[in-house]
Amino acid sequence: MPMLVLIRHGQSAWNLENRFTGWWDVDLTEQGVQEAWAAGELMKAKGLDFDMTYTSFQSRAIKTLNLALEAMGRLWLPTEKDWRLNERHYGGLTGLNKAETAALHGDDQVKIWRRSFDVPPPMPEEGSPWDLAKDERYKGVAIPQTESLKDTIARVLPYWESRIAPDLKAGKRVLIAAHGNSLRALVKHLSGIPDDEITELEIPTGQPIVYELDDALVATDRYYLSER
Repeated sequence: MPMLVLIRHGQSAWNLENRFTGWWDVDLTEQGVQEAWAAGELMKAKGLDFDMTYTSFQSRAIKTLNLALEAMGRLWLPTEKDWRLNERHYGGLTGLNKAETAALHGDDQVKIWRRSFDVPPPMPEEGSPWDLAKDERYKGVAIPQTESLKDTIARVLPYWESRIAPDLKAGKRVLIAAHGNSLRALVKHLSGIPDDEITELEIPTGQPIVYELDDALVATDRYYLSER
C-alpha cells in the first residue's frame, strides 16, 4: 500500500513577523528548526521510513526536510527539488505585514486576496525589491508575477502526476516537504475538497500529515501523525 507524508516547513522568519512571503526566500526561525527536528523524531518514533523525498526550491522547506531526515537518521535519502512545489506567489503583497495591509486596504479585500480560490493578489510594482528575475535557481523558469490558489494548483498537479505519483504507484514511500498552498493543492486533489472549502483549510507548520492510499492513489485515510 503506497504511503505518503506531507509536511509544511517549520516556522519561518516572515511567519513570525506576519508578512506575506510567497516565493521570497526566508530562513527558519529557532522555533522552525525545532519544529522540523521534532517532526523527524516523531516520524522515527512512529516507525515511518521513506524511499524518496521531494521539496521546493525554497530554503525553509529544504532545511525542514533536511532537519527531519537528520533526526530520523535518513539524511542520505534521495531528494528531488522543484520550483513547482514552491509556495503560492503573493505578487505585490510580498514582504508586506498582513495586519498593516488589512488596515490599508480593508479586511474584506485582504481576505479575498488571501482566501479566495481564483482571485490573485495585485501585481508587483515595477522595480519591486522582491523581484526574482536574477535569482539563479529560477534560470529558465517562467516566474509568475502573482498567483491565486487555482494558479498554484495548475502547476503543482502536473508535477504530482509526472514525478511523484509514479513513485507511489511503484510502491515507494514518499515524503514531501513544501508550503501551505502547494500542500493545499495536493490535499485538495487527494481528498476531493471543493474549491470553496480548501481555502479555509489550515496546515500548521512542522506537523506531518499521513496519507494512506490504495493502489490507484485514492486516499483511504488522512491524519496528523501527532494524533495517532
